[in-house]
Amino acid sequence: MQRTPAPCLDAMPSRRRWLVGSTSASAALAFGLGQPANTHARQSTKAHIVIAGSGLGGLALAHRLLNLLDGAQITIIDAKKAHNYQPGYTLVGSGVWPVSKVIDSNADFMPTDVRWIQEMVAQFDPTAQTVVTSSGQRIRYDYLVVAVGTHQDWQQIEGMDVRAIGQNGLASVYPSPEAAAATWAAMDAFRHKGGQAVMTLPATPLKCAGAPLKMTFMVRDRLAQAGTLPQSQVTFYSALGNIFGVKPVNDNVLQRWQALGVQVQTTHTLKALDIGARRATFARPDSTLVQVPYDFIHVVPPMRAPDSVKNSDLAWKEGPMAAGGWLEVNKDTLQHRRYPNVFGLGDINGTPRGKTAATVKKSAPIVAQHLVEVIAGNTPSQKFDGYTSCPMIVREGSAMLIEFDYEGRLVPSLPMIEPLQESYFAWLMKVRMLKPAYLSVLKGRV
Repeated sequence: MQRTPAPCLDAMPSRRRWLVGSTSASAALAFGLGQPANTHARQSTKAHIVIAGSGLGGLALAHRLLNLLDGAQITIIDAKKAHNYQPGYTLVGSGVWPVSKVIDSNADFMPTDVRWIQEMVAQFDPTAQTVVTSSGQRIRYDYLVVAVGTHQDWQQIEGMDVRAIGQNGLASVYPSPEAAAATWAAMDAFRHKGGQAVMTLPATPLKCAGAPLKMTFMVRDRLAQAGTLPQSQVTFYSALGNIFGVKPVNDNVLQRWQALGVQVQTTHTLKALDIGARRATFARPDSTLVQVPYDFIHVVPPMRAPDSVKNSDLAWKEGPMAAGGWLEVNKDTLQHRRYPNVFGLGDINGTPRGKTAATVKKSAPIVAQHLVEVIAGNTPSQKFDGYTSCPMIVREGSAMLIEFDYEGRLVPSLPMIEPLQESYFAWLMKVRMLKPAYLSVLKGRV
């Protein structure tokens, strides 16, 4: 199996070398590289702060709190030993990166002054201010930050088997780095023969809602590179009435797909798979079922809150976020609406938007500051605007850098990049610059 490499910087024409050199500083500034996390005196406290989750949000917050507080006891609860760079899964799944680039060790990023309980959270009891671990330990807290991410609800797709990803044309970048690598194996085999590619999108809130679109662009691009596009068809099946929740982005991508020959079917929900027969079953709004044969399928799971949140009093009880059991936070302050000593960070939050690493980059400093203010007996002073960023790959070597807020307004941070115009620089940021920025956020440096 031959991997198609990403463009080599050393082999770039001189004009591209100049572009990289002249804009790297601006990109670093926009993504916060090298900026100090805190320059103020640390606040003294004996508070016990429990952080549930050791992903980007949990670790970024722990590092920041150590810089902001003096004397606090900080406990992280999470059994995960690996730290995976999930924004890189689409690059692995489309053959740009090797899988090794997205796998690190959580121990390498864990602050030394933090107590790490290597178990999963089984239960939240906010009335008793207690977290119960998978072994039955009861950990009491003064303040709690919930950063447990999402639960991928594969059981909603009858016949789906995550272990079969990579076989019989079955693909999904969502479960793990290994699944992303297996997805590339399936895509690589498919592109050399061509055929029918089926791409899916569920109706639930989704982490990295741009990933299904990126994979659609890339499978089409791989077919074109292999010369098998004339005998192939790529079709995107969305369970929604659109393909992306931000209208300017939705309309732009649909126009691009129309020009590229990518077909779109809306209000089609993936209900079942026959992996051996390579057949997908979709449900329409009128409950009729449509069976679709495929040679390659990228499956995106419905998502909800993990059971520990969904089954607790921390979850939304009414409204659009209640069905998924998402954390009930004030979207502006990210403080729990009924338990003021609880905050949410990252994908678990039941907010209108914001399940990306870029959201954590913008919101982690706000949550840290608000927690310090609440410990001091004050009210949260800042307002999170729902910032989300999506580097939308449109083909190998080109991408759009799309940034937006809660209201779906485009909020570009780099003046040299138009958000709905593709560029090599946006691709370069995705492939070369964003992981260093991510690691800076993870270590509390920005």
